[in-house]
Amino acid sequence: MKIWLKRLFKINAFRLATLITIICIILYFLKPSFLELMELKVFDLRFISRGNKKPGNEVVIATIDEKSLDELGRWPWPRTVIARLVDKLHSCQVKTIGFDIVFPEPDENSTLRGVLAVKKKVKEFDINNPQFTRFLASMEKGADTDRLLTDCIKRSQNVVLGYFFHTTQEEVKSLQKDILEKRINDILPSEYTMVKFLSKEARTVPLIKAVAAESNISQLSSAASSSGYFNIFTDDDGTVRWIPLVIRCQDSYFAPLSLQVLKHYLDSPPLSIRIADFGVESIRLGDITIPTDEQGRMLINYRGYPRTFPFYSITDILHDRIPKDALKDKIVLVGATAIGIYDIRITPFAGSFPGLEIHANVIDNILRGDFLMRPAWLKVFDLIAILLIGIILGVFIPRVKALTGLIVSFSLLTVYLFVDRYLFQNLNVWLSIVYPLINLFTVYTGITVYRYVTEEREKKKIKGAFQQYVTEAVVDEMLKNPDKLKLGGEKKELTVLFSDIRGFTTISEKMSPEGLVKFLNEYLTVMTDIVFKYNGLLDKYMGDAIMAVFGAPLDQKDHALKACLTALEMMEELKKLRDKWEKQGMPAVNIGIGINSGPMVVGNMGSERRFDYTVMGDNVNLGSRLEGLNKQYGTNIIVSEFTTNQISDGLIVRELDLVRVKGKDQAVNIFELMGRGEPTSQLSTFLEQYHEGIKAYRLREWDKAIDELEKALKLFPQDHPARMYMDRCLEFKKNPPCEGWDCVCTLTTK
Repeated sequence: MKIWLKRLFKINAFRLATLITIICIILYFLKPSFLELMELKVFDLRFISRGNKKPGNEVVIATIDEKSLDELGRWPWPRTVIARLVDKLHSCQVKTIGFDIVFPEPDENSTLRGVLAVKKKVKEFDINNPQFTRFLASMEKGADTDRLLTDCIKRSQNVVLGYFFHTTQEEVKSLQKDILEKRINDILPSEYTMVKFLSKEARTVPLIKAVAAESNISQLSSAASSSGYFNIFTDDDGTVRWIPLVIRCQDSYFAPLSLQVLKHYLDSPPLSIRIADFGVESIRLGDITIPTDEQGRMLINYRGYPRTFPFYSITDILHDRIPKDALKDKIVLVGATAIGIYDIRITPFAGSFPGLEIHANVIDNILRGDFLMRPAWLKVFDLIAILLIGIILGVFIPRVKALTGLIVSFSLLTVYLFVDRYLFQNLNVWLSIVYPLINLFTVYTGITVYRYVTEEREKKKIKGAFQQYVTEAVVDEMLKNPDKLKLGGEKKELTVLFSDIRGFTTISEKMSPEGLVKFLNEYLTVMTDIVFKYNGLLDKYMGDAIMAVFGAPLDQKDHALKACLTALEMMEELKKLRDKWEKQGMPAVNIGIGINSGPMVVGNMGSERRFDYTVMGDNVNLGSRLEGLNKQYGTNIIVSEFTTNQISDGLIVRELDLVRVKGKDQAVNIFELMGRGEPTSQLSTFLEQYHEGIKAYRLREWDKAIDELEKALKLFPQDHPARMYMDRCLEFKKNPPCEGWDCVCTLTTK
């Protein structure tokens, strides 16, 4: 159980990626404010990346700008100016006029109060002058500017007035209840034509609520075709991205100015809303279904930077300075853009955006039907994207190199951004970017850091395990390419080298302990340096014996050659040491070396507490046996046929014998490694005669073999193998071998 739990909680790259992905999914549901703010900012960047999108030609904006203020006077203007504007727009055959302005009080520029005061005095003084009475009546009619504007609105029959809601009690705490009731009555009719509740709980759904309205004066409200609120709400960062299409006030559901303008423009189709227990299910304007969130908010698909829609100065409209057909059959939104009096808003495109133009964007969205959408099914898409990114990175990053991992991560990032851009610009779908990309960056960074930490730990482990066995250069190569190293047992084609000092026991008896230690240290240092020179692995010291492996831990294609070169250089250095030691009065020292190549098991061998990196197998044992055969054949370096088969030209070898070592049934052809380069003419002749002697020996041609071997011994009288074959021939000449003789020398000792 303990082992199972240990394995369960053991961290690895994939489990780390899974953990990070789960945390990211949890954050996706928790929606921390700082991440949601990041998502909104990235949403804004999509608009900047897309750029302007040409709107339709149905909406124009009549603006109270600086030019209009200069020519028509400071704001607020007399209602007579507004009346002139309504008449002018009506004469231009405008289809619908929407006012992003509220007229909550009687006209402060009206002289009606003065005229009424004069009429009162005339009555008190009993003045009876018909002409004066008619004059006062005409004065009264002209002084009532609110009445003039009311009459203009009635004649036009295409005016939609604006108003706004108070959403907190703090804003209306000083107003009496009857005043509040009157203001609500003044904004009627601006409710939804049809409101359908799909359940009892739907009546208590917490939509955006208002406590009171800042309405137009009653006579203007009653004259208008309809009215709508122009409240605009911002996100937490102050940016306008949504427009509320419904506000609840005193159990009634009201529509915004944009929808009321569109309703009139489209010849008054029914404006309906369906409310379920989760919130707004749908809002429809005739046959047009407008997508909203549960609160009834529509995501605004902004057309571009400020003044994307046509702007006309009101003074230019009043003075006929615009083309005659510029306003015909259009929706004209009237509002302020002059500095100091207009509604400044922050949008994805600009930090100073006219609130009036936001309504124009909403109207154009609905007319075009190209709504930005974030439907509920996108949550599933977002979750799948987060999961896929985590799984893909968790699987691939640990298995590939750092550069490849970076390319895979960057490719995922590019693909996701491309899909997001395509869906936004072509299908008007808003995908979540922050959470998938946070998962991508966090998983990539987490796995990269994890790999760095674990690889550093593994490098220390490798360095500690191998710095005693191989050269520093080999260790560095292993650390650079740890994938070339497999810790643990594996079968590989390797070459093993064994060396041993001849008669070491006798030599050691003649030395003091201090002298023996000094002697061994000097000898082993020189021999080990040679092993390291040819990138061999120092497997172990066995007293005076050395065991080295070539081809591990890093792969070496020429491991057999390197082992042979190591052996030859060992003999060369031994001659130098021997000369030095003889001068110091030490006895002569000789060594034997055995080399064999073949499949061997290499890896960490031992217990869980202590282990060594070493090699095992029959071919290792054969290498050890070959080292011991040097005593019998009077040689220094014996290599097996398996090694000579892998050696290219450049080394001098001669065949020694066919032997069957103890513990093995199969015979092995063994050779003496004599040197490097090309043999001298004398040595070449010797080897030719020597091999001819062996050939005759194996054919049982004893006299011919003896003749060839005698010629060889004349060149090198001290050659032990030639002398050995001479003795064998003489013996077999007297006592011939049996008929089944296979020329194999069977060894009974190690």
